[in-house]
Parts: sequence; structure tokens; C-alpha cells
Amino acid sequence: MNDVTALRKINTLCVFCGSSEGNDPAYLQSAEQFGLAMVKSGMDLVYGGGGKGIMGRLAATVKAGSRRVTGIIPTRIHEMVKHIGHDEDELIIVGDMHERKAAMYARADAFVALPGGIGTLEEVMEALTWLQLGYHDKPVGLLDTAGFFSHLTAFLSHMIDEGFLRSVLFDTLTVDSDPMRLIERLQRVPLDLPAKIAHP
Repeated sequence: MNDVTALRKINTLCVFCGSSEGNDPAYLQSAEQFGLAMVKSGMDLVYGGGGKGIMGRLAATVKAGSRRVTGIIPTRIHEMVKHIGHDEDELIIVGDMHERKAAMYARADAFVALPGGIGTLEEVMEALTWLQLGYHDKPVGLLDTAGFFSHLTAFLSHMIDEGFLRSVLFDTLTVDSDPMRLIERLQRVPLDLPAKIAHP
């Protein structure tokens, strides 16, 4: 078991989030607050390389705080959004979504999802799956702004009840509505998982 009193060093955080603003102003506000918490914690950002919505607000906040911002975007998406202003220290254009995620995973020490759509959901669930399978040992978290992820965590609990998800994996998923508290918990969450077996 990891020593939960020892802080895990997170230099670069990969954040998955929406390219839309959402219907609740709290989503944009929390993206800015999370960016400020990252700056205060001395963390750089790896994200999807867009200037709109929650993605854009987060990146602009981290950049304004003099932390490094790296955007990673597939060619196809870049062609659709390159006219939209955004300001990274480095923009990496890759061939497809698989290359994008591989590049993100290689650069990040932890993963967090802010509110977003099906792309955000797919990305954070893959990060959690890879943790389960031992492809990385990096923490995964959700910023639960205005209860946005409450239905997801309820469904994951249902998976446990039905015998399809191990509670030990679910317990590694760090969920919090407070940006700084979420970051602090990511630095401490134990990630020692037993090998995956056929039945949770």
C-alpha cells in the first residue's frame, strides 16, 4: 500500500474537458478556478488544443499564470478549428485520436476530467481502464462541478453492484467539487491495484 502521507509529484496534468461552455455558468467558472489551482500547485497543462469553451478558458488561465500549456490535436480537428484563437506554448498536431491520447499519456503525471461531452467521457474512462490494466500508474480524477458527474459515479457504483467493476478500482477515482482539494487528493490517492481477474 502506498504511504498516503507522502505527496505524489504531479508536474504535468492532462485535462479532458468540453469545447463547449455548457448551459451553467458554473462550468466556465470552475474551469478558471481549476486553472488557478494548477498554477498555485506549480503544474503545467496538457490538453486537447482548442480555444473554445471550457478547454479555452482553462488553457488561457494556466497560460496567464506562466505555466506551460501544451495542446495536442489531430489534423482533422485542427483544420476545423485553426481559425479560432488559442495560445499554447506548444501545439502538437498528430494524425488521429489514438496518437493524440498516446501523446497526452506520455506527457502527463495525472488525468482529470472537467465537464464535457462524449469525447471527454471516453478519454477519462480510457485513462481509468488503462490504470486498471496496468498500462500506467497515474491518478485519475473528476472535477464534479455542480454535480455534473454524479450520474456517472452512480452508474459506476451500479457496475460494482452488478459484478462488472471492482470497488478497489472505483476507489482510486478521485472525485471532488473543489479544484484545490481535488489536486491535493490526486497527490495522495493510493494506486496499488491487484492484477485484473475475470470476476471483480
